[in-house]
Amino acid sequence: MSVSRRRFLGYGGAGTAAVLLGTGAWDASTTYAVPGRAGNPFTLGVASGDPRYDSVVLWTRLALDPFAVDGRGGMPAKPIRVEYEVARDAQFRHVVRRSSVLATPELGHSVHPEVHGLQPDHEYYFRFRTGQEISATGRTRTTPHPFSSPRELRFAFASCNAWQDGFFTAYDHLAAEDLDLVVHLGDYLYESGVRTNRRGVVTDPRFHTETFDLARYRLQYSLYKSEAPLQAAHAAHPWIHTIDDHEVENNWAGDLSQADTEPDQDPAVFRARRAQAFQAMYENMPLRHDQMPSGPDVRLHRRLPYGRLADITMLDTRQYRSDQPCGDGASATCDDRFDPDNTMLGGKQKAWLLDGFRRSNARWQVLGNQAPMGQTDWTPGPETHVWLDPWDGYVAERNEVLGAAQDAGVRNLVVITGDRHQNYALELKRDYADPGSATVGTEFVGTSITSGGDGSDTTDQGNQFLAANPHLKFFNSQRGYVRVSVDRDRWRSDFRVVPYVTTPGAPISTRATYVVEDRTPHVHAG
Repeated sequence: MSVSRRRFLGYGGAGTAAVLLGTGAWDASTTYAVPGRAGNPFTLGVASGDPRYDSVVLWTRLALDPFAVDGRGGMPAKPIRVEYEVARDAQFRHVVRRSSVLATPELGHSVHPEVHGLQPDHEYYFRFRTGQEISATGRTRTTPHPFSSPRELRFAFASCNAWQDGFFTAYDHLAAEDLDLVVHLGDYLYESGVRTNRRGVVTDPRFHTETFDLARYRLQYSLYKSEAPLQAAHAAHPWIHTIDDHEVENNWAGDLSQADTEPDQDPAVFRARRAQAFQAMYENMPLRHDQMPSGPDVRLHRRLPYGRLADITMLDTRQYRSDQPCGDGASATCDDRFDPDNTMLGGKQKAWLLDGFRRSNARWQVLGNQAPMGQTDWTPGPETHVWLDPWDGYVAERNEVLGAAQDAGVRNLVVITGDRHQNYALELKRDYADPGSATVGTEFVGTSITSGGDGSDTTDQGNQFLAANPHLKFFNSQRGYVRVSVDRDRWRSDFRVVPYVTTPGAPISTRATYVVEDRTPHVHAG
């Protein structure tokens, strides 16, 4: 793994040595300390992520006391050697890789070993060891070779895990699904303090404050990652992860904080907060070295091929965007939302995305997107009432992206989206202002895991949405995730929902199934 001088100098407080020793890029075979006191340091589970045809990144974070208020997890202020094994079987009789990395205090004693030289489209098992303690076993899977033509891709996508709004039961069901991978589209946690909650439990005062610094972000991640269903979902499948707003702060945009409304507010204050939020995110997620933050900046947009069947293109619609028009919120009269200078992606990311449209040979182009791309008018009638934080606030760029996909001859464009805490199946128009505009793709919006509480099947708002948006074919407001199976001829989305989240143990069911046929950008009930 090569490291440029620019990236070498950009790691700041974490230190390049700490980073590379945690990824396995530098040798960690020298004897280092084990945790200084007895106990299980693998309290936050194990995970894998960003699968490629020949490699995957593994993750764990040592924490003897995950709720320590200083954010250090009860760990000593020194490096800890962590061994890992990768095998073809869950009993580890056929080990294919055995090595070690260092968990350093600079990165919250997290490790991110990148394991290369694996076989394409193969299942593997992994575990960690430090001292006499052995972690839970995780399962992961590589993707097919980029030049191969796999018959099928099976994955699920999820978003919006609000701890205070309910139990993560949906993740128990997701863990049991037969999947190749999981895509998480953001709001993995919420930055707000956890005081009153729909779980009906009393939280310790250490969780009551909003997250602003590294120690508090670490503590919030520990609260979430201590949940057994979330640990099970991470251990069962490799994840591809991006962020939305709540990993840092609600509705932030570029260098702008929603809370910093004074015109003389120094953006450096928010950039400092963002840097600490990004470091905590990296410490707690199965991300590769390429996604290691450099201060307040991190490269989260990336493209992961699944043979020639699909390209999964992950977007970052927070870090490079311009401010939401008309003061954020919702509006029927905001002409600024049509401003061609408004951007969700920023110039470089947009150019990278459009270049991918032109270059890709994949049958299905899958965009991992944070907030709804399709128009969601929330009142029937002649006026268009929309929220301005999603793509409805950035109409010119939306039209440019969708038009470029059509002009480049993208065979099948499917956008998968989180954020809204509702399930949608809808069609993407080149220009929603033109009733005769071409349909150029489809979008599936997945509901939250818990955010919003129990939810309901149908609502007055849902009926209004369906009446106001003829391109919207399905609406539902329960909790859960979306399970996808896609082959050469058809995309199938199963909206998997639970009836409640405010008490544990909810069953799972498929509320509806919607499909897209090859070369036909329309959704219909399956």
